[in-house]
Amino acid sequence: MNFQSKGEGIMKKVLLSLLLVSIIFLLFADRGNAIPAFARKHSFNCNMCHTAYPKLNDFGQRFRDNGYQIPGQVGGEKSIFATSPPIAIRALPGYDIYKTECCKMNSFHIFGVDILAAGVFHENLSFLFIYTPRIDEPAADYTGPQDGLNPRQLASVESANVVFSNVIDNKLNFRVGRFEPSYLPFSAKRSYYLFSPYEIYDFATPMNTFIVGDNQLGIEAAGHFKSGFKYAVGFMNGNNGNPDNNNNKDIYFRLLKTFGRGDGQSAGQRIGIFGIYGMQPTSFYGSIVSPFGETDGFINKQFYRIGLDASINWSTLNFQFLYMIGKDDKALNTLRPTEDYEYSGGFAQIDWAVMKNNRLVLSLLYNWVFPPDYDEQGKLKTYSVLGRYYLGNWEAVNVALHLEYTYKGRTICRFREDIIGMVIDFAF
Repeated sequence: MNFQSKGEGIMKKVLLSLLLVSIIFLLFADRGNAIPAFARKHSFNCNMCHTAYPKLNDFGQRFRDNGYQIPGQVGGEKSIFATSPPIAIRALPGYDIYKTECCKMNSFHIFGVDILAAGVFHENLSFLFIYTPRIDEPAADYTGPQDGLNPRQLASVESANVVFSNVIDNKLNFRVGRFEPSYLPFSAKRSYYLFSPYEIYDFATPMNTFIVGDNQLGIEAAGHFKSGFKYAVGFMNGNNGNPDNNNNKDIYFRLLKTFGRGDGQSAGQRIGIFGIYGMQPTSFYGSIVSPFGETDGFINKQFYRIGLDASINWSTLNFQFLYMIGKDDKALNTLRPTEDYEYSGGFAQIDWAVMKNNRLVLSLLYNWVFPPDYDEQGKLKTYSVLGRYYLGNWEAVNVALHLEYTYKGRTICRFREDIIGMVIDFAF
């Protein structure tokens, strides 16, 4: 059986379904969108900061870069002590269908819950805190909670950071704690896609615990200039959200230039480059455990990641492209210890926000990962499509009807997966 042609057939059916749904929405749409925590504080509609939540537009990106202070109004912000608690909650109940050549399943789920708090302590000092609570029930699968051994979602402090803004007006800002590093040109946390991650972000190499797409613990300096140039440099554990067991911290940078009006999110054209350089220990034993974790990780070997990206806008169309290469020292390559582990990959995505107030969003996404030939099982191509329609009037909470399909093809054993998710994505 030709799994690629079969997958393309399913893709055509989903595209036709999305087209039909889009026509229905266009015929019966009403006005408005929703207001989450930040917008509540400032009495703004969500579209002030989002093309359509959770994706930021240009103003939203500048608001984030400015430490959650409205650009041009720094010093006039109400602090968290003068407003209601700046807390938002997002939940994702829904239904999914999963199918391979040999098996299939479908089920109702709660796909995730996030609790977010953010605000301004006082002028140019702000914070962001995101907690994902543990979900024991509904459990991860049909076997149930199993006395807490089968959680649907692990508890995690996804973000906990303090932002020092305008140390030098716009040109120097610091973020300290756990955060999403600026070397990521496109945020997986604020992507429309729920079931189709940016595969290159999550790709794991044989003996390296570093994952590009994970939030990291560290410190970052960033700034921007009127010319459209931005920079970011950072110093981090490089062990995702965990303590480090060696003395070698990882470093990264990002440089970008925006042409035209806008920030490259929803207007203007943006190109950039990013790089990460780090060390991973190959020996882990230690005679002493400190109050903060293990010691004596040593015989460190290097790795790097480097990539190019672009964001192109025309009207309400946004095209995003990323290409990245990675290399790990051969001492970290358990599959073929005589060679460095080298791989490449990326993604291309088109988002189209249509109707008044961007009430309907359509998107296409192509992912690819090409590991070395001897790691053939890691080779991956995925094709995804989604539609999101936002309910409610101008002052309602964010509620989106979300339909997403992914065709995932792996070279090894000609294995393919079809994933369909139908979700009510709401935040308030």
